[in-house]
Amino acid sequence: MLVYDITHFGAKGDRLTDNTKAIADTIQACHEAGGGTVYIPAGTFLTGPIELKSDMTLHIETGGVVLFHTAFDQYKPVQTRWSGYECYGYSPLIYGNGLKNVMIRGNGIFDGQGAAWWQKYHDIKNGELYSSSVTKHLMELNVSKIDMATNLVEWKTQFLRPPLLQLIHCEQVTLEGITLQNSPFWNTHLVYCNHVSVRGVTFKNPADTPNGDGFDIDSCSNVRVSDCHFDVGDDCLCLKSGINEDGRRVGRPTENVTVTNCTMQAGHGGVVMGSENSGGIRNVVVSNCVFIGTDRGIRIKTNRARGAYIENILVNNIFMDNVLCPLAINSFYRYGIDEADPLMTRQEAIPVTEKTPKIKHIQISNVTAKNCRASAGFIYGLPEMPVEDVSLRHVTFETTLDPNEQGGEPDMVKEEIHMAGEGIYCKHVDGIEFHRVRVETRQGPALMMDDVRNVDIDHLLMKNRHTNTPVIEIGGVKNIYLSGRQVRQLGDDYISAQDSRYLESIVRS
Repeated sequence: MLVYDITHFGAKGDRLTDNTKAIADTIQACHEAGGGTVYIPAGTFLTGPIELKSDMTLHIETGGVVLFHTAFDQYKPVQTRWSGYECYGYSPLIYGNGLKNVMIRGNGIFDGQGAAWWQKYHDIKNGELYSSSVTKHLMELNVSKIDMATNLVEWKTQFLRPPLLQLIHCEQVTLEGITLQNSPFWNTHLVYCNHVSVRGVTFKNPADTPNGDGFDIDSCSNVRVSDCHFDVGDDCLCLKSGINEDGRRVGRPTENVTVTNCTMQAGHGGVVMGSENSGGIRNVVVSNCVFIGTDRGIRIKTNRARGAYIENILVNNIFMDNVLCPLAINSFYRYGIDEADPLMTRQEAIPVTEKTPKIKHIQISNVTAKNCRASAGFIYGLPEMPVEDVSLRHVTFETTLDPNEQGGEPDMVKEEIHMAGEGIYCKHVDGIEFHRVRVETRQGPALMMDDVRNVDIDHLLMKNRHTNTPVIEIGGVKNIYLSGRQVRQLGDDYISAQDSRYLESIVRS
């Protein structure tokens, strides 16, 4: 395979020279020859946007750093999907559209120098009006969508910050060994891609990066993620598939995804599904991962505007420490909705339509979470569409015992629910199984359920039960089956109900 060294085309790794043309010329020469490797040696190379081609490997050597310009208007408009909407936006710093057989590999660093972009985002959020030649052009290109109802901060100005790396409509994609850091927006974003392998990649953004997701898999199929490390300012690894009507129009799910042997250090969520799930998310396996200090561990979020489904999710062999909430499943996510529509936050059931999301077939097994700050778990469906068929097996959730821990919201549902060192909370659920689950709380019972039916509990226990506190507290629960040693030991003290009538449907063994 032919190798094309960017320094042979005039690139200089002195941190000062603008290497945009030299890198583009190298890529073009590789493309015209039918493919090969574009080689970035050790050194610090300053550049504008990089556009990839088919049948090429971009290889960055150990000691190699690519720094991207912070002059916003160097990044001309391209077709993209931005926060779930098909539109035009600033060109991603590394971009490829409609490619086949593309690889980015090596032990070097791609640095988006995102601080300038983040500052402008904060200025706009604080009311500053921003306009440039690119945002004016984006206004024209996106004119049909400018007036859509959204709470996206940048939408009115069209300062649509780019991801550090985005590949769209690509086949046979490999990312290997590289470090991607300091992105203007999401770090790495794959859209409509098929057959993707991501191995040994480090995703880094500061903790205060606005929208600083690590890796977003958006309407992609057949994706393998392994041996990666995340330390970011928003969701670590996030699965998406478009938002609301636009996502349902495209109708392309994210499906057949495996995630294994990854470490997540900080971030809003370890592995997150949604809330942009309007094309559907299905057939996802997460295994052998460690989450340290993420707000949530496994997080599934959607709302009444999204529609579609999140289903067939298997999570196994996970360790978590110092997370806010290890498992959060939320059909009532309050962000990204039309706040003028009262149906979005109505407590009572509303008619089921194409906007109604479905979450079902979730299996969680062999998970240990220690020092959970808010709650041991949080599962919250819709009254008209409960979360269905959830299984927790061989799970240990321990909350912090620190009396000064203030906790927080396990997840952002329609009302603010604040918890601190409490157990698993379930509402609007149909079909849930607890098998050999241990929950230790700082305060309150291990499990609280309201408007839940068809519950199978086998050996759910608290070793350190608080005085006069039941293991389970219920309100509005139908068809509950209890078995296990602690059920027999505690008798009537094992479970309490807000209304004694709810105890009539309990079967014990």
